[in-house]
Amino acid sequence: MKIESEDIDLESLLSSNYFSIPRFQRPYSWTDENIQDLWDDVVSSENDDYFIGSMVAYRREKQSFAIVDGQQRLTTLTVFLCILRDELKRLDEEDLAAGIHQLVERKDRNNRNQYVLQTQTSFPFLQEKILRFGDPELSDIVEMAEEQSLRAAYQSLSKKINSMLEAVDQDASILENEKRGIKVDRVVKIRDAVLNLKLIFVKLENEEDAYLIFETLNTRGKDLALSDLVKTHFTKNLRITNTIDAVKEKWSSLMETIHNSSADITPDSFIYHFWASRNEAVPQKKLYPIIKKQIGENNARSHLDSLVQDSVYYRAIHEPGYFWGVNEARVARSLAAIQLFRLVQPTPALLSLVRSYKNGTIKLGKLVEALEAIEKFHFAFTAVTSSRSSGGISGMYSAFARRLFECDDSQAAALEIKSLVGKLRERVPPYDEFLASFRQINFTNSNSKQKNLVRYILRKFSIESNLKFSADFDELTIEHFSPQANIGSNGWDSGVIGQLGNLFFLEPSMNEMLGSKSFDKKMELIKSKNLNVPLDVLSAEKWDPADVLAHTDRLAHVAYTKIWKV
Repeated sequence: MKIESEDIDLESLLSSNYFSIPRFQRPYSWTDENIQDLWDDVVSSENDDYFIGSMVAYRREKQSFAIVDGQQRLTTLTVFLCILRDELKRLDEEDLAAGIHQLVERKDRNNRNQYVLQTQTSFPFLQEKILRFGDPELSDIVEMAEEQSLRAAYQSLSKKINSMLEAVDQDASILENEKRGIKVDRVVKIRDAVLNLKLIFVKLENEEDAYLIFETLNTRGKDLALSDLVKTHFTKNLRITNTIDAVKEKWSSLMETIHNSSADITPDSFIYHFWASRNEAVPQKKLYPIIKKQIGENNARSHLDSLVQDSVYYRAIHEPGYFWGVNEARVARSLAAIQLFRLVQPTPALLSLVRSYKNGTIKLGKLVEALEAIEKFHFAFTAVTSSRSSGGISGMYSAFARRLFECDDSQAAALEIKSLVGKLRERVPPYDEFLASFRQINFTNSNSKQKNLVRYILRKFSIESNLKFSADFDELTIEHFSPQANIGSNGWDSGVIGQLGNLFFLEPSMNEMLGSKSFDKKMELIKSKNLNVPLDVLSAEKWDPADVLAHTDRLAHVAYTKIWKV
């Protein structure tokens, strides 16, 4: 491997070379914080030779390089120069503006205009909206995440320049006929500070060396995410054919699926769970070397296609309102409950189940059976008793996911699901532990942390008791049989008032009518309006803390032995 390096300033770098951003690079993603740091370093620094680190690139042609490390900084600095150029033009300094633009765009050896910085992923937004000197030729350009980041960077830097120039206009001590000249001087001073920035330019001879350096630079530090490294590996192993960059298109589709989800999911977590649903699970920090070892030119395409397809399933697991049809409502409800419980351990198993269902290995009934078993188990194990696993449950789910993935027919898959359900049943917490924790579930206006869990439980009991409501469950309100106004009197405390035995669903139109009325008054209205409440409460002649506890215990018994029985 041949490596050359030289100390160089930004002006010399841009005036003597052309740069492109390779396929394996991440999209532009600098934030306001990064922009502010650059502004502070460049504008606020009194040092004329400020050092901004190194830039690594490999040679494509004599004076044409592809960037391996440093593309975020170079892109931002190029945007910065375009803003300064445009500002000088607005100040009627055409020559000064043109002087900057020759570092943005100039003629190559064939006398054709070329942008010094060339990109694929943000094309044509960067070229048309930022780099072009003058009005863009294209107006309707779709802006994805990268384009939005570029626009945000442009706007952030523009705002800083404008604020600096507006200060000149507002300075009463400066004569009006002197203000334009002072503005020009200030822009030129910033231009010089940017162009005088120092860096070490490291040059490699070929693309293969670039991939090695790229991985080395970013796996020894904390710069790159797992998804960045995996994308690079696919890019290395799948070359462009017939002018179509398959990796770029497919990876963009994958990232769009993940990033457009309303759920809190990330590309890295997806890749980790994708791998764990098909192979032996390993810690995320150790995953990339294994992926690199097991995926090569002969199987990269099939793995990339699988990643793209599974990204849809992964989103569907975490965002139950996405993807599922009316006939799959029970699937969506179980997945919603699993997300409510904030579960991570079952994710490889869930992904493997959904994949097996969508590829026809298992039918809808088997998918529902498995998901409801997971939901019921974790209601008792996680949502109610907050039990902790030493890692055995995660291992159980990963092993199941792997075995299910390897099943070739529905019979083998059904046996794996039966085995999983049996293992879950063995791990259900004992009833006395469940009961003690069930009594602690609480909801009041001042303690609403478990509100969503309470709504979930009340919905299940309403369905079990065949209670009918004119409104959708999501529109129903949570009412207290003994009103919250009783807290602090006659033995009532918030622990009793908020207990499940004192809670019921109420039509929204009746909420104000019942208000804070006493239990007796509420019962009169409930009976006169024929409202749906549990029969054992409806027949109660009195309602004191002991009655609430007794009703809570009855609910716990039904929950454990019937509704959530695995």
